[in-house]
Amino acid sequence: MKRVYLDNAATTPLDPAVIAEMTNVMENYFGNPSAIHALGREVRTLVEKARKTVANLLNASPSEIFFTSGGTEADNTAIRCGISAYGIKHAITSKIEHHAVEHTLNMMLKNGEIDKLSFVNIDEKGNVDLAQLEELLQNNERSFVSLMHANNELGTLSDMIKVGDICEKYNAIYHADTVQTMGHYPHNVRELKAHFIVCAAHKLHGPKGVGFLYVNSNIKIPPMIYGGAQERNMRGGTENVYGIVGLAKALEIAYAEMDQHQNHIQGLKDYLKEQLIAEVPGISFNGETDADKSLYTVLNVSFPEMDMADMLLFNLDINGICASGGSACSSGSNIGSHVLNGINADPNRPSVRFSFSKYTTKEELDYVIEKVKMVVKQNALA
Repeated sequence: MKRVYLDNAATTPLDPAVIAEMTNVMENYFGNPSAIHALGREVRTLVEKARKTVANLLNASPSEIFFTSGGTEADNTAIRCGISAYGIKHAITSKIEHHAVEHTLNMMLKNGEIDKLSFVNIDEKGNVDLAQLEELLQNNERSFVSLMHANNELGTLSDMIKVGDICEKYNAIYHADTVQTMGHYPHNVRELKAHFIVCAAHKLHGPKGVGFLYVNSNIKIPPMIYGGAQERNMRGGTENVYGIVGLAKALEIAYAEMDQHQNHIQGLKDYLKEQLIAEVPGISFNGETDADKSLYTVLNVSFPEMDMADMLLFNLDINGICASGGSACSSGSNIGSHVLNGINADPNRPSVRFSFSKYTTKEELDYVIEKVKMVVKQNALA
């Protein structure tokens, strides 16, 4: 059976060049990077070369890059350690953030680590109300702001420059969850005013289980994970050397081919959107879909009401189409998407997130359109 993978916002297939880079390290370098002997020093060199590669791509200093186990750990470290280091009692976020942010802040409020958690208003497309953000910051206390660059379910982009300017005006600490946009857009940290940005390598054709946290040099935070002196005393535990090398290679490829891939993927997204409008009566879309307002790798489709709506993803799957009904991190949940709830999406209309990569083809989308038409017709309300 033909199988089409359109769940790249959840994870991406490894780039063959990344596999080759990691395989070389696995086969030829086994020393502990903390060891002082020659084999350890060889591996330490690989880690620091990767750190320099990432830093150069972001226009950061290598001392501002800390490798983690992925985006969730990076988000947790930024939030928990950033708030703790500066004694912050007021945090601001939105109700459509990834659970790595939402659950962390709710836990900190429940445990008394912060006194107040404010939620900035968002509109029906998932856009942040910047005027209200400024109102929330107009007090005498220093606040912590955590707002994602692109929503992982909707694709709606926030304006990091404007958010950063507002945070700077009120001396707020700004954490941007950039997991979905790292490697898809350039991030020049000397132009951004974010104190923290994050990466998960598996979102950009790198390996799972590795990511990084950028910490602006003006911010000093304690570690979240204690142990050895790894990552310049910022994260205990022997480094995931193969993963770190793979991350750096994946990000290097992403930056080198960014314009080419963006043009290719944006064209596919526009094509699928146009064909669905033409072929499926009553179709609409969740979140922004215009190129300048939306992450080009994500299209969230709102289908008409139908029989067995909760079986839509299953029916697509048995036809060989891999997609998701929101965030992959919510898979198996029976309470629905907190993101779609957050924008007051119609609960009677099933939604599917199709997400694309550089490997997606137009021929695959033609197959998807054919099968979607069939499934919708089979399950149409009488």
